Amino acid sequence: MGTEQSRRNALKTMITGTAILGLSSAIPSYATEMETQNAPLKGNVNHSVCRWCFSDVPLDELCIAVKGMGLKAMDLAGPADWPVLKKHGLYSSMCNGAEINLTDGWNDPAFHPQLIENYKKMIPLVAEAGYKNLICFSGSRRGKTDEEGWNNCVAGLKQVIGLAEQHNVVLVMELLNSKVDHKDYQCDHTAWGAELAKRLGSENFKLLYDIYHMQIDEGDVIHNIRTYHPYIAHYHTAGVPGRNEIDDTQELFYPAIIKAILATGFKGYIAQEFIPKQKDKLQSLRNAIKICDL
Repeated sequence: MGTEQSRRNALKTMITGTAILGLSSAIPSYATEMETQNAPLKGNVNHSVCRWCFSDVPLDELCIAVKGMGLKAMDLAGPADWPVLKKHGLYSSMCNGAEINLTDGWNDPAFHPQLIENYKKMIPLVAEAGYKNLICFSGSRRGKTDEEGWNNCVAGLKQVIGLAEQHNVVLVMELLNSKVDHKDYQCDHTAWGAELAKRLGSENFKLLYDIYHMQIDEGDVIHNIRTYHPYIAHYHTAGVPGRNEIDDTQELFYPAIIKAILATGFKGYIAQEFIPKQKDKLQSLRNAIKICDL
């Protein structure tokens, strides 16, 4: 996800709605040529886009635009948004609305009662709507050791994982960097999240590997994707540094990363979660989709 303030503001708006609870100056050198911008997508990648990154675009308009690009899904939409997505034939690839926020999460027993109540309400709603992935967060470390964080998360999540299994819903914990955007967040390395998944021992708990965040905190992106892919249910993209366009202005080479993801046999969604700097934000999104459509 984005900066702490923008992420907080976006989630606050989305959670309230659930009741529960400019053209780029240049096409990147490795992007598809301009004359093929409108070519059909290849079908190897399940593309999605995060709603909050385009929050200034009315949802109906955004749905029409992304459908025109060939996308079939949208990320980080709650129950209030689902009717609009359904109207446009878009899938909610990562649901939200059960979390408290990014800092008060499953690693602290003080928040377990509220989280358990929220997730017990939301899990059936996700299933009834025909969706699968529901986001969750570790929360801030607040002085806890890794062991304390794992133990607390397991104790809390075990109270709802059975319900998730019953409804075929996957609780997906996002990996966020604690170096720049989310100071003190505990699930800030892939190995930490994978260890939590091992301890829970359920196929209904997985990780959201945010490429931007993990490049900042640990790097070695392709190696870690290859190593930990059995625990990963979802991916987010963005450019490093700055969380902007994934073009040749930043340090990551997304074609190689997407190729590595596909090589693991991944069949889930890869969602664009960058904050456009260009005046034509939707053109930036088109460019990003082309870069990632291998």
